[in-house]
Amino acid sequence: MKAEHELFELIKANYPLNPGEEFVSATGNKLRQEARKLDKKLKYKRFSLIATSMSLCFMVISWIFLLGGHETISLAISAVGENKLVPAASQQEPLVYIYHTHNRESFSPELNVKDASKAFDDTKNITLVGSRLKSALLEENITTIHETTDFEGELEEKGLSEADSYLLSRESIKKVLLNHNKLKMIIDIHRDNVPRKNTTIILNGKEHAKVALFLSRSSKNYKENLAFAELIHNKVEKKYPGLSQGVILKDSGVKSADYNQDLIDKAVMLSIGGVENTLEEEYRTADILAGIIKEIIESE
Repeated sequence: MKAEHELFELIKANYPLNPGEEFVSATGNKLRQEARKLDKKLKYKRFSLIATSMSLCFMVISWIFLLGGHETISLAISAVGENKLVPAASQQEPLVYIYHTHNRESFSPELNVKDASKAFDDTKNITLVGSRLKSALLEENITTIHETTDFEGELEEKGLSEADSYLLSRESIKKVLLNHNKLKMIIDIHRDNVPRKNTTIILNGKEHAKVALFLSRSSKNYKENLAFAELIHNKVEKKYPGLSQGVILKDSGVKSADYNQDLIDKAVMLSIGGVENTLEEEYRTADILAGIIKEIIESE
C-alpha cells in the first residue's frame, strides 16, 4: 500500500493536472444543464405538492359547506371536549325543526325604516334568527333542521292570501315529519308587531328581545302543546325573569290549520322580539332559548 501511495504522489508531481479550456467549458456547460434539470424536477415536485394540497383543501371545504360536514365536525369537537363518544347516527338525527311561516318579517332598525308596515325583506329577516338558534343548538349537540323556504314569496307567485301561509308551511312540516320520525319538537319563529318597549328587556346589562308563545285552542293536540309551551315559559322565567311574556291562546281558525300544531304534540309558534328590535337583541335571546331547549330534550 505504501508503494502505491508513493507511486501516486510521483505521478502527481511529474504530470500536473492542467485541463484545457475546451474541457473546462464543456464541463461547465454539462454541470449547468444538470443543474437546470434538477431545478425543473424540484419545481415540478413543489407544484405537484401545492396542487395536491389545494385539491385536498377544496374537497374538505366542499364537504363542510355543501354536504353538511360542518355539523359532523362541530358535534365531534363537542364530544371530544366532553370526553365522550356519541354514535354517528344519533349525532345526525335531527331532534328540532325550525321554520318561519311569515319568513319575510324583518326589523325596522336593520332596514332603516320607520314605518313598521315596511319592515319586510326577502333576505334580512326573521330567518336569520332561526339560523342563529340552529347554530346555538348545534353547539349544544342538538342537530336541527332549519326551513328557509320563502313561503311569502310562494304566496305572491300563486296569488294566495296571507291567510293561506300556514297551509304552505304545513306541507313542508308534513314532509319533514315523514322523513324524520325522531323529531322532538317543531317551532314556528316570528317577530311581533308591537312597540319596542313591550318587546325588550335588559338582562345582565344587555338588551334582549322578549319571547311570547302562541297556541291554537282548537288544535287536537292543544293539551300536549299547552304543556310544552308552559314548560318553555317556566324554564325561561326561572332563569331569566321577565324575558318570557307567557303563553297566549288563540283561536286560529280552520284556514290557518291551527298554526300546524295539530301535527305533533310539541309544537309552538314562538315570537321573538318585535319589529323595533335589532338582530343582535334577537340573537341574544336565541342563544338563551337553545339552552332551554337542551334542558327540555335531556329531561325526557
